[in-house]
Amino acid sequence: MDESRNDARLASEALLAWRRGRLERLIGRRLDRPGPSALPPERRRHLLDEARELYWNELSWEQLTAEERVDGSQRVERMFPGFLALVDGLLQPAADGPAGCVARRAGVVEEILRFLAAQCVAPEDEDGVGDAPVAAELTARLLDLVLYRLHALSDDEIERAEIARLKGDE
Repeated sequence: MDESRNDARLASEALLAWRRGRLERLIGRRLDRPGPSALPPERRRHLLDEARELYWNELSWEQLTAEERVDGSQRVERMFPGFLALVDGLLQPAADGPAGCVARRAGVVEEILRFLAAQCVAPEDEDGVGDAPVAAELTARLLDLVLYRLHALSDDEIERAEIARLKGDE
C-alpha cells in the first residue's frame, strides 16, 4: 500500500510540474515554486483542511445540482467560489500584517496545488457522490486557476494560456 501511495504522490508531483512547465512555455517566463510555508504547523494544517473541505463541498454541490453547466460546458470559476476566495485571501497582503506574510501563505497554496494534483491523478469519490473522471477534469481546470493566481499571471498571460487550452495545445 505504501508503494501505491508513493506512486500516486510521484504522479501528482509530475502532473503539477508538467502543468507549471506548460504555463512557463506559454507565457515565456519562469514560475518559481514558493518555499515551504513558515506558518505554525497547526495553522497550516487548519488552512489546508479548510481548502479540502471547501473543495469537496463545492464539488459535491455542483455534481448534485449542475448549476454551472451551460450547453455541456462547466464554469469552474463559478463552481468553486469559496475555494478560490480562500486562495485569493492567502495571496493578498494583510494591511497590518508583517512583511513576508504572503510568502509564508504562498507555501500553503503550493500545498493546496499538491492536493489538487493528487485529485487529478487518483480522484477520490468522497461519500460516493459524483463521477470520478468528471471530477478529475474539473479539478485539472481548478489547478490551472490556482496556478494563475499563485504566480500572479497578467490578463494577457492568462489569455494566452486559455487560448492554448481551448485549442488543445498541451
